[in-house]
Amino acid sequence: MSAYAHIPSLGIPRVATGQAHFLAEGPTWDSTRGILLWVDIMAGVVHTGRVLSGGAIEQVERVPFPDTAGAVAVSRAGEWLVAGTHRLYTRSVDGEITAGPELLEGAERRFNDGKPDPVGRFVVGTKGPGGEQLLQIGADGTVAVLDDDLGLSNGLAWTRDGRTLYSIDTLSRRIHARDYDPATGETGERRVFLEITDEYPDGMTIDADDHLWVALWGEGCVIRISPDGEIVGRVDVPAPHTSCPVFAGPDLDTLVITTATEGMTPDDLAAHPLSGRLFTVRTGHRGIYPNLWAGTPAALSLEETA
Repeated sequence: MSAYAHIPSLGIPRVATGQAHFLAEGPTWDSTRGILLWVDIMAGVVHTGRVLSGGAIEQVERVPFPDTAGAVAVSRAGEWLVAGTHRLYTRSVDGEITAGPELLEGAERRFNDGKPDPVGRFVVGTKGPGGEQLLQIGADGTVAVLDDDLGLSNGLAWTRDGRTLYSIDTLSRRIHARDYDPATGETGERRVFLEITDEYPDGMTIDADDHLWVALWGEGCVIRISPDGEIVGRVDVPAPHTSCPVFAGPDLDTLVITTATEGMTPDDLAAHPLSGRLFTVRTGHRGIYPNLWAGTPAALSLEETA
C-alpha cells in the first residue's frame, strides 16, 4: 500500500500519449503559443504537443539535439534554451540550433532540471557522481553557483511573488527553500522545507495558491504540499517512475505528469505497461504562468552547430 494512501486523492489521471519514453521530464507550458514542451533526456529530444480538451496530448514536433536534453525553457519570442550534457543550446524560431561554451566537466556529470527565474535568468542543476551544483545563468551568460553540495539537483519552483525559491535534492530526499530577490538574483540561506521519507522527490511545479506539486520517483504518485509543509493531496499514476508535473492548457487547469521507463525490468514493464507515457488530470487547481527565458544566443556567445 502507498505511504500516501491516507492523503485525499485529487483525481484519476488519464494516459495522454501513446509513445513510451525512456526518461520523459521537464514539461513546460508555452502560454504564448499554446504548446506543451517536454524532454526525453537520454534521447536528447525535445517534444512538443497540443493539450486537447479531453486531456489527450497531440504530438506536434520531435526535435533532436546534439547530446542529452535535461531541460527546456522558452523565450517570449519563441526561442528555446535547452540544457545539454555540458553546455546550453538554443533553437531559434526558424529551427536553427546553436551551442554555447562548455560549462561542465566530467564524463559522469550532466545538466539536469532547469527553469527560468522570475526575470528570465536560467537556474539549472547537475546530476553526477556527487557534489552536484545548482547554477544561476544570467541573460548575459554570467554564471553564479547557488549550491555545490547536492546529491542530485532536481525540481525547481518559485512562489507567485518570486520571493522564495524551492529546489529539490533527490538523493537526500529534501525539498529546500530560500529567500530569492528577483531583481538582483541574490539568495538567502538555504533551509530544509520538507524531507520526504518514502521514495525520491523528483520534478516539481507550483500552483496559484503557492502549493507545491512534487513527483515521487518510485512511488507512482504526485503529492500536493501546502506552504506550511503539509502534504494535503495526491494523484496516483499507473507508472512507478513519475518524474515531473506541470499545469498546462489555456486555463492552466490541466496537470500534465511525465513518467519514465528508466531502471525498469521486463517484469516491471509487464506490471506497469503505461510507464513512460504522459498523463493528464483535472485536479480542481490551477497553475501559474511559467517564467520565460530572457537571454539571447548572442549574449551567451553561441556558435552555430546545426
